[in-house]
Amino acid sequence: MKRLLLALLAFAPVLIFAQGTKSPRPLFDKKSIGEIRLTLPVKNWVSALDSMRIYGMGLMSGSVTVDGAKYDGVGVRFRGDKSYQTGIKRNPFTIKLNSSYPDQNHQGYVSLKLSSSLRDPSMVREVLFHEIAGKYMPSSQAVYTKLYVNDEYIGVYVNLESIDKKFLEMHYGSSGNAFFKAGVDYKPEVPATCKQNIYGSLEYEDNLDCYKGNFDMISTTATGWTEIQELTRILNKEPEKIDKLLDVDRTLWMLALNNVMVNLSSYSGNYSHNYYLYKDNNGRFQPVHWDLNLSFGSFKNIGSGSDLEIKDLQSLDPMLHVDNPYKPLISQLLKDSYYKKVYLAHIRQIVEENFLNASYEKRAQELQGMIVVPYNDDPNKAYPLDDFKRSLRETVGRKSKIPGIIELMSKRTRFLKTHPELTALPSSVSNVEVQGRGKFENQKVNSFRILAKADRFPKRLIVYYRFAATEAYMPIPMNEEASNDLPSGVKSFSVSIDGKSADAVLDYYIVAENAGTVSFLPTAYMNKPYMVKLSDLNK
Repeated sequence: MKRLLLALLAFAPVLIFAQGTKSPRPLFDKKSIGEIRLTLPVKNWVSALDSMRIYGMGLMSGSVTVDGAKYDGVGVRFRGDKSYQTGIKRNPFTIKLNSSYPDQNHQGYVSLKLSSSLRDPSMVREVLFHEIAGKYMPSSQAVYTKLYVNDEYIGVYVNLESIDKKFLEMHYGSSGNAFFKAGVDYKPEVPATCKQNIYGSLEYEDNLDCYKGNFDMISTTATGWTEIQELTRILNKEPEKIDKLLDVDRTLWMLALNNVMVNLSSYSGNYSHNYYLYKDNNGRFQPVHWDLNLSFGSFKNIGSGSDLEIKDLQSLDPMLHVDNPYKPLISQLLKDSYYKKVYLAHIRQIVEENFLNASYEKRAQELQGMIVVPYNDDPNKAYPLDDFKRSLRETVGRKSKIPGIIELMSKRTRFLKTHPELTALPSSVSNVEVQGRGKFENQKVNSFRILAKADRFPKRLIVYYRFAATEAYMPIPMNEEASNDLPSGVKSFSVSIDGKSADAVLDYYIVAENAGTVSFLPTAYMNKPYMVKLSDLNK
């Protein structure tokens, strides 16, 4: 008995520790605020990081503790273009966990991107935009964290998921292809014959060196510059072929999100920047948003004239730049009547799912409620607590005049809801069915026969399909079925898609086009398309 008691006592501390151990906080947990503690080797670290940022001297070596997990040999620098300011502590940061140790990471993440939320008294613009955008296309995770440097509380920051190898492989299944960021921190010398001040507009240039003044090539592929030049050539000179080199649907989502949420520090504004392009294994460039702290009207210039007033932001034209040859990603794509309908349908969906129901307002209030205490304690905050609280509903700043998010979007929502380009009624798709083997049939089916109906006089139905998540969707028009017993305006359609094998799995969605607009089924096709297994059709 005595020996048994001693044995239990020996294990008791281990058991107690195991029961009391908490699971590590997920880096991008949306329900809690993280904590990042930097230790840098110099007392005057602001001046040192300023010098390194200004003269392009690389990274300062230090250590970091992320939610209690410590890492040595990390690289630190100030990041940002317009959001960086000399002489201040509350700048945006990049922290490279694998700077000295290539395999060092935190939960698989090798880089931390901290946004100071410059010109955002609400502190919710970046997080809210990413959350909404993530419903429709790949977008960074964005959460809050408290930052300390050498044990001094610097303030509450937005922790952004880096657009890096992990992000690319998660969303596109690869990471080694041509990869660019629109906009450069350090502009190299380029030939005098290059077009000036075009930024990431994707205008065509004969000289490859011209692109180096407007894009950072993040990948190390030997043909990267040639590949982005070819993208601009097709976009500007042969736009009917652009779907071979660009994921047009995701690009239209990006442009629609920018327009609805008045994100003019983007392709849609003056500088045509703050986005990435990654070429996937299907040979198509994929666009990704970045630097969203100036969304919801904080940046107000569209590239012509002076900054817009709030009433102009509230009524920003959904067809902004449609005739602007210096914005070919918009003007060239929207020349195509089908792409124009898809773009406008995306705007309508974003408005209906996030703004007409006021869900954005509820979420913005939740986000502010989460950070009000650490924001109040922030010794370096750019705005007093009163401005922080008012900034959802009122314009803040006499000179900067940063619109309240609800002040902007409540009227903008009403404007878009009644805009003539957005009032056409879409066809509703119904009775979607994939035919299987008949009850008493012996022969197995080897194709996916899809049936559907649509109302409001559809011109055509198109099925977009793929056999793996890494493949690009392929379009195939459905055939109209003759029928005399359908209501007026309703048509039946069908199409057969051959299966690649007996166990083929088909992802698909349907687009219905009528004279005025298009509709999608399922509406969440971007993340949750229909899926059917050929083996199930043969049961």
